[in-house]
Amino acid sequence: MEGLPEPLNELRSEDFNYLLPDKAIARFPLEQRDASRLLVWEKGEIRHRQFRQISEELPSNSLLILNDTKVLPARLHFQKSSGAWIELLILEHNPGNFPGTMVCKAMVGNKKKWREDETLVLKTNKDGEELQLEAIWEERENDILMLRWNPSNRIFPEILAMWGEMPIPPYLNRKAEKSDLIDYQTVYAESPGAVAAPTAGLHFTEDVLKSLDEKNIQVERLTLHVGLGTFKPMKSEKVAEHEMHPEEVKVSIELVQAIANHEGPLLAVGTTSVRSLESLYWLALHCLETGEFPKKLESAEPYLWVEKAKPYREVFGRLLILMQQQNQTELSFQTRLYLMPGYHFRVITGMVTNFHQPGSTLVVLVAAFLGKDWKNVYGEALANNYRFLSYGDSSLLIRN
Repeated sequence: MEGLPEPLNELRSEDFNYLLPDKAIARFPLEQRDASRLLVWEKGEIRHRQFRQISEELPSNSLLILNDTKVLPARLHFQKSSGAWIELLILEHNPGNFPGTMVCKAMVGNKKKWREDETLVLKTNKDGEELQLEAIWEERENDILMLRWNPSNRIFPEILAMWGEMPIPPYLNRKAEKSDLIDYQTVYAESPGAVAAPTAGLHFTEDVLKSLDEKNIQVERLTLHVGLGTFKPMKSEKVAEHEMHPEEVKVSIELVQAIANHEGPLLAVGTTSVRSLESLYWLALHCLETGEFPKKLESAEPYLWVEKAKPYREVFGRLLILMQQQNQTELSFQTRLYLMPGYHFRVITGMVTNFHQPGSTLVVLVAAFLGKDWKNVYGEALANNYRFLSYGDSSLLIRN
């Protein structure tokens, strides 16, 4: 990656692998979300708790930030007259020029069986209403397609709710079930747009949120629509050669104000919230110099701007003033931020996160936060039979 300090360019992907036994992978969640286990790492010390005790473990006067993205049931299955199945996983979508249409980028399964001039069709009857969904190629070489549906007054989330399947992670090695429609969604999900869940949030329940309120833990929200890039393994020899997929982030002026005014520890729930907050810091810093808020952050930019860094409360405070002056209530941007060992975290002092796939950029992010101690944390979790990956157990990582 151009412009990175040389030590970061020398990080090797194999150093972020570990042996994950198949029996350690949680195929399904626990019946009670907050009954999951919680490994607490605080300044190098480890202790074992249950997730429902998290309010007891968070530092006093903490600000906890959640990602309220909502997973779309974005996997569609079409059967051709020949009997062949075509699977579409909708990754990105934009409104069409007419009601009842949507242009999409998709991951297409069994693509060779779908001819360029062929229309795929789904039909159903619901409450006496005839419904139909069609898929045609828009740009076959780029996996861009057009969806059309009747009646055209239906909105796209309704269409997905009718025919779509929850896009559970491929490493679960099973088909999605009806239970995943609820299980693979946080209890505070509000903003539809993700194709993967912010899994650290799956452990929260209304009781846990109530316990946070009772302890005066301030809770705020942002939105990052998680894409399939979160599951993309590093295939390059060097960590820095991996290409990060862009993801959409939205933050409200209320969140900017909360961060600017907060004087205690600031913790993020999930790697998505971590990336969002750290990305927001660097884009805000850039905004203070130019007067304009950039629309995207590339992977290496923060590593090039280190000398410009300022305390985060100053940066967010000045960003808040600019937003108020320009009558902006929300900021939206794309981020490709790549958090690797050597990165200096500017905003967060702690995070809640699950145990991630070997050789993934999420393990790299955890290693960036914990240093070499990430191996001790994962080793301790494996030795104590923690459940791994999306439906597995959780960790609370707290630095000074």
